[in-house]
Amino acid sequence: MPEFISVIYEYIRDFMELGGPVLYLIAALLIIMWFMIIERIFYIRGAHKQAVRSAIEEWESRKERSSWAAHQVREQLVSNVGSKLKENLSMIQACVALAPLFGLLGTVTGMIEVFQVMAITGTSNARAMAGGVSRATVPTMAGMVAALSGLFLSFWLQRKTETERELLDENLTLDH
Repeated sequence: MPEFISVIYEYIRDFMELGGPVLYLIAALLIIMWFMIIERIFYIRGAHKQAVRSAIEEWESRKERSSWAAHQVREQLVSNVGSKLKENLSMIQACVALAPLFGLLGTVTGMIEVFQVMAITGTSNARAMAGGVSRATVPTMAGMVAALSGLFLSFWLQRKTETERELLDENLTLDH
């Protein structure tokens, strides 16, 4: 097993060297994004259910539920649970949007390297330019893959948040 891990480590190291220093930014962004996504999934599957139960219990314990003040309490309960649901969603969406931009940053830095090689050796040395081209294309691909990996779950979390908020709104019944 340790040999397997060392082989994986070497592949990752080689890939990071191929794409240049911008890949470290993309990797850090990817780790942060996935940490927030996993945290939101665990929250929805765990602590959110308790927050909904508490809000429903608080609402059901009220004797009077039809006045303007009761409606305001109800809105506050729904709003509090909804705001807890939305925590970090905008940060996840920002990470999804930043990943391709970091990839483009890698493209620019890689192309600068190509132009430096061209200025020094001329345009006839394709082998010397290949390193810069890989430093230009690998970060672009990595940025797009990072964005795509979080895009689906970002939309799913957004929709799940809206659905859960609507369900709570429906579960807090009004007395007329």
